[in-house]
Amino acid sequence: MASLEKDLIMSEIKYEESSPEAHALQRKAHRLIPGGAHTYAKGDDQFPESAPPFMVRGKGCHAWDSDGNEFIEYGMGLRAITLGHAFEPVVQAATRQMHLGINFTRPATIEVEAAEKLLGLIGGAEMVKFAKNGSDVTTAAVKLARAYTNRDLIAICGDQPFFSTDDWFMGAGEMNSGIPKSISEMTLSFHYNDLGSLIELFDRHPGQIACVVMEAEAAVRPSAGYLQQVKNLCEQHGALLIFDEMITGFRWHLGGAQEFHGVVPHLSTFGKGLGNGFAISALAGKRDIMRLGGLDHEHPRVFLLSTTHGAETHALAAAIASMDTYVERGVIEVLWRQGELLQKQVDRSINEYRLNGYFEVLGRPCNLIYATRDPNREPSQAYRTLFMQEMIRRGVIGPSFVVSYAHSDSDIQRTAEVVHEALAIYRKALDEGVEKYLQGRPVKPVNRRFN
Repeated sequence: MASLEKDLIMSEIKYEESSPEAHALQRKAHRLIPGGAHTYAKGDDQFPESAPPFMVRGKGCHAWDSDGNEFIEYGMGLRAITLGHAFEPVVQAATRQMHLGINFTRPATIEVEAAEKLLGLIGGAEMVKFAKNGSDVTTAAVKLARAYTNRDLIAICGDQPFFSTDDWFMGAGEMNSGIPKSISEMTLSFHYNDLGSLIELFDRHPGQIACVVMEAEAAVRPSAGYLQQVKNLCEQHGALLIFDEMITGFRWHLGGAQEFHGVVPHLSTFGKGLGNGFAISALAGKRDIMRLGGLDHEHPRVFLLSTTHGAETHALAAAIASMDTYVERGVIEVLWRQGELLQKQVDRSINEYRLNGYFEVLGRPCNLIYATRDPNREPSQAYRTLFMQEMIRRGVIGPSFVVSYAHSDSDIQRTAEVVHEALAIYRKALDEGVEKYLQGRPVKPVNRRFN
């Protein structure tokens, strides 16, 4: 085992404590903003107390806090920044369009261009509607499925963390205050890779389930034939299959996880990497379903997606530039390669410090996360906090190991060195007690009933 001398480990520490000014701004944020942040996953309860309270700029995979400290960043805007912060071709495309105007009384020609571009990549889709957030389009997909099937119930994969901020999803979780029970009861849950749990739902609610909403893959890979079996089951029972491709889209494959796995859903939703951080999302699907939100049918009209800012032209320009970059530069292949490079080096450190079963890297190389466990090998938020704390002290912000196109070999190498040092502390905490090394309170899950 490598030496665990404290002076060796401390030698690489770059970041100790935020300035009084940063903490004052943090207190002000909590007075003005519920939770102190506009996105729960970025909140103070999700990071160690020693984490920088605010970031002010980024370039590539590097970001700077309000005190001027520089960090290598992972996760990159909740996986939205696939190409890197301030990626010039995307910024330039959006800027050019902004000078031409961003919102008009009639549709802009760029709406057609963006639709054609996306549908050219998503092989099983025939029509698309754009919006701003993932929740916009997943909720629209559910509404469309209910209208198409004339049914009310929704089946969601309960092992996957998040699909929407709207009532149909939030009502089924712990953080459901303010959502009517009648709405919560219309959302049912099944387990991933457990076809029997979905069959049981269809058997218990015959002719009532409008759709199955799931990610084709998250941290756990689908078992052989599972996704096709889910689709077959949906069609057998007259329900629609909806793939949430917010994360998998523009990471697994240019055509999404549906193309990667060879299973085409009836509807699918995209966002995040679609615009490299610009606010844009998309609902794509089969024409006979999507047309219910249009003008060329005799069925009852569906108020599908009609938002003031849904087709802002600069966001569409950013999406077009992002998609062009994916195609021209082989971005997906880079994500897989860099993730694999990082995983190999982290696994070496895990083996060296005898952390197998205590710290684990999970997921595909293009979308790596990690699991932290205590001395009893039970999931532990305290050990997660400790690991992030030690990473941050050495100049890496890593709530995950999700890479971007901007993560160079040198960034990966530096990260691997930091992980090695952080895992040395992790090993000591397992042997001597986490409370000896953890500063402040542990992080908490976002979706919990009480603070």
